[in-house]
Amino acid sequence: MVLKKLMGLFGMKDPGPETPAKTQAKSSAGSSPDSKILGDIEHFVDYVVRVLVDKPDAIRTQIETQEDGFNVVRIHCDKEDMGKVIGKNGKTIMAIRTLASNAGMRSGMRLTVELAE
Repeated sequence: MVLKKLMGLFGMKDPGPETPAKTQAKSSAGSSPDSKILGDIEHFVDYVVRVLVDKPDAIRTQIETQEDGFNVVRIHCDKEDMGKVIGKNGKTIMAIRTLASNAGMRSGMRLTVELAE
């Protein structure tokens, strides 16, 4: 399901029918197309971060829209897991930011990912 949504965010063709049961991604905003895309990106970031850390139940993501229209996906995690999310020389968080911001750009949105302390 996550792969299918990610491929959709990047404008790629549908890989075919999903085998697991479909679930709805929770959106933290309204029901506009932009909020659905933001919800999908938030769900993707949440999924990736949960796979990386030792305490996935402590992960919380939220979307904040700033006054200038810039969207921020903020990740809250356990202090012990911050190093795993950041990665060696910050490469992991930079990769997550790149994927999320490129998915947002394809929809005409400015977006970044931040790790909350």
